Amino acid sequence: MKGNQYSVKVYETTVEDENKFISFFDNNYILFKDRLIVINGELSDRIKDYLISKSLIFVNNIELPRNKNRQELELEEERIRLEEEREQEFIKAELNRLSNKLHNNLKVLDSMVRSGQELKIDGDLLLLNRVNSGATINITGNLIITQVVEGAIRCDGNFMMLSNSPKANIIFHGVQVDNDLLEEKLNRIELKDNKILITPVLKKEINWAS
Repeated sequence: MKGNQYSVKVYETTVEDENKFISFFDNNYILFKDRLIVINGELSDRIKDYLISKSLIFVNNIELPRNKNRQELELEEERIRLEEEREQEFIKAELNRLSNKLHNNLKVLDSMVRSGQELKIDGDLLLLNRVNSGATINITGNLIITQVVEGAIRCDGNFMMLSNSPKANIIFHGVQVDNDLLEEKLNRIELKDNKILITPVLKKEINWAS
């Protein structure tokens, strides 16, 4: 995909008096002929025809992004930082909770699973890295992966914990998991009463029947 980026000067206004509006733009045409004119409120056919006749570029009732002042930027940065800290605390707690259940011949790996690689794990796995496209993990036990999955997962354990991985191909107990349900940075996938239960770490539970 190719694209171009432009810096556009914008003039935002309203039409309170049509005659004064037209007079203003007639007198200041040179200033506005190369600007985008954003007009808020009702726009009559008379004003539309006038702007078109003057070859002025305009839009009506469009909300444009605005530059934030330093204080607003600092507040936004602080809000994002606090949200990230909160998420990390949730993720850490959830990881610790489910890690305590990993006991069936546990294997811990911190290396990337690369394209073309196939792991066959008899037992539980805690993977502290990503699974690339074209890689496959076949596992009989429980599985936790802390980074993105772009390859294939075949799991027959009691639970999995996976990040938001829209490109992954995930089969849990012979049932394909809908990637759209893996909404958060970390999601718990469990088998309870012959049903697959998917719980985004930071959201309420979602039941997904097998």
